[in-house]
Amino acid sequence: MADSITSLAAAADTDADFERLGLTRGHIQVWEDGARTDGRGGTYEWWYFDGHLDDGATLVVVFLTKRDLNTPGGPLEPTIMLDLDLPDGTSRQLRQTFDMTTWSAATDRADVRIGPHRFSGDLHTYRITAALEDVTVDVTLTGQVPPWRPGTGVTRVGSGRNLEFCWLPAVPQGHVAIDYTVGGTSHTTTGTGYHDHNWGNVAMMKIFHDWYWARGKAGPYSVITSFITAHAKYNYTPLPVFMVAKDGQIIADDPQKVTFSTENVHTDRVTGKPVADITRYTYRDGLERYVVTFTRAEYLVREKMIDQVHGLKRLGARIVRFDGAYLRFAGDVHVEHVRAGELVDEAHDRGIWELMYFGHARPPAF
Repeated sequence: MADSITSLAAAADTDADFERLGLTRGHIQVWEDGARTDGRGGTYEWWYFDGHLDDGATLVVVFLTKRDLNTPGGPLEPTIMLDLDLPDGTSRQLRQTFDMTTWSAATDRADVRIGPHRFSGDLHTYRITAALEDVTVDVTLTGQVPPWRPGTGVTRVGSGRNLEFCWLPAVPQGHVAIDYTVGGTSHTTTGTGYHDHNWGNVAMMKIFHDWYWARGKAGPYSVITSFITAHAKYNYTPLPVFMVAKDGQIIADDPQKVTFSTENVHTDRVTGKPVADITRYTYRDGLERYVVTFTRAEYLVREKMIDQVHGLKRLGARIVRFDGAYLRFAGDVHVEHVRAGELVDEAHDRGIWELMYFGHARPPAF
């Protein structure tokens, strides 16, 4: 029985899946970063960017088709999210929803427009411009690692495998050149950045229980990692994602070879969720082993999702005891390459990662 339940949540990575989606193994086409939904009820989509800037700031910009991804049944609600954390400790978390008539999105490439704001690119070079309240950003992101996806990038869930969550890391790592202003003060700097694209046809809280997701750079290594846990009705099926590139070339990306572990797990006082200070991904391939460890130094975001819901939706969320939370961390990324038990190479750097928690804290396993 457990095996049949587990099979209800899995990556779509068969030859038939590739043929159905018009995709090619190991080759990403420019149209894949174009609009994959039309904003109709029951769908959602977003284009995401984050950057670690050389002046010490971190920036996240997201263009979304829906304001609330947990209730995607409504009409198009073009929304921009902009989070900027400055080295002096100042943090701006801005959200703005626009009239649907201001939205357009190309299907043959990434070219998303919400009013005067734009997120466009071709799998290698991207331009992102946005202005919310007293913050403006003008970003150029140039890829240093080729676009990548785990299999087709699609996770299929349900007895008919018709519920889908889709993901394309179009720029696993890139160089950032940015001009930004805060409160009238202008800054020009560079840094490293990342862009991915997500879409789906089912509310994530209905298919996932939680996930850790991270991307980072350390020395010659670039990494993308995720450990997704499916909803309880899918037996908490683990869905790992792992990619390591060295000097711009992908060298490890088979999720079947990954184990995930946590250390120093405690209950976060703000969200009430179990949070690991250390998350570790270990990739074993014969005598080769890559170990990627994220060690939390600080919180960047700690939000209860219900705090972003208002009016009747908030009342409904309370009635059903909705308990979702989102946390973003910053800290140390450590990459180790071990061969036949001997350390070959290691590198450290600063990174950003997140914990998305849709459900109640998972009961302990006995």
